[in-house]
Amino acid sequence: MKVLISSIGSRGDVQPIIALGVELKMLGHDATLCVAPNFKEWVESFGLTCLPIGPDLKQLTGGMAPRNPPKLTAEQKSQLAAQAVRSQFPVLTAAAKDCDLIVAGGALQLATRSVAEAFRIRYVFAAYCPAVLPSSTYPPARMGTHHPQSLPAEAIRLLWKEDEESWNGLFRETLNEERAKLGLPSVDSVPRHIFTDRPWLAADASIGPAGSTTEMQITQTGAWLLHDPRPLPDQVEEFLSRGAPPVYFGFGSMRSTEGNSRVLIEAARALGLRSIISQGWGNLGPIDDGNDCLMVDDLSHEKLFARVAAVVHHGGAGTTTAAARAGKPQVLVPHHYDQYFWAHRVQALGIGVAGPARDDLTASAMTAALHAATRPDIATEAQAFAGRVQVHGARIAANRLWKNPNARDPR
Repeated sequence: MKVLISSIGSRGDVQPIIALGVELKMLGHDATLCVAPNFKEWVESFGLTCLPIGPDLKQLTGGMAPRNPPKLTAEQKSQLAAQAVRSQFPVLTAAAKDCDLIVAGGALQLATRSVAEAFRIRYVFAAYCPAVLPSSTYPPARMGTHHPQSLPAEAIRLLWKEDEESWNGLFRETLNEERAKLGLPSVDSVPRHIFTDRPWLAADASIGPAGSTTEMQITQTGAWLLHDPRPLPDQVEEFLSRGAPPVYFGFGSMRSTEGNSRVLIEAARALGLRSIISQGWGNLGPIDDGNDCLMVDDLSHEKLFARVAAVVHHGGAGTTTAAARAGKPQVLVPHHYDQYFWAHRVQALGIGVAGPARDDLTASAMTAALHAATRPDIATEAQAFAGRVQVHGARIAANRLWKNPNARDPR
């Protein structure tokens, strides 16, 4: 079976589909991944074929975030949306030839199903977070907007209706223009078209169970976790051996704001804790030459998280699951989109704390959140919870695609 797997996004969007591609390869299938050019070398290191799609994401989203970024006008948003749709069609059309199945990972797969229809290829959409799929349980995850998770079901349904209208306003006209070029009929609802009525959910059911819906049949496989057996660098091993377990700080592919590194390190110091700080795309790092802080680049979370006191992160689905799997308390500092959902779930489960959002991050707020997360009761609950995390989600998904695809026939 020849499978095309596509995801438009940063590392948190790409790592799950690499995990799926590796499992498919182990079953003897041919997996090709379409991802941002930043991850081509990484994908190919697993023996998978990679076709870059879209711009250099680190150049667009990395570095320091301005304090008062200018807001896009409606016309600018419309132009960017149209460009996003049109740029996906030629790459995916070339990649899909001779494929038996297309798997779309993440919500911004605007062209994938249309290409599947044009080639009459089976299609599966997979979300990484329950709040991406319409339900009466969770309000929609939206860029630039945060909805409380405690809203009543009727209010949540209204928000999903607004969300659908927003998607249609941004993408529908251009999507239908591109579909017409392929001889395909217009679609009325962009999100319903992308998600289908039988989407998959690549999230751990104990951390983020699927929401309640009568409009979809959701297949929840568990998170698609990529096994990372790399040993820790010597400098990390030496640092860990010199004292008590440190706190890990890392915001992944998120932009940083001025003073973030100082806020994080000083919060740990206020509690007498050492720090390991991951540089990430926001260029976090040490604030002085103190020997209680170590800066690291890319390394195995699987190896490191088991040996830290707590994990402070941005709230990506993958990092949240990795910290839960390691049995460590976590503090989530949400920046946008589904990160608020994961922060709420971690606190509700008692395995960590929903910390201050990025724009509200101060030393005092971070110190308070970290102090709360390292209480004995949360540490005990996090350790007990670790055994509930499903670690074979990617294998379950690969086997299901092979033995019982349950994929949407675009015809």
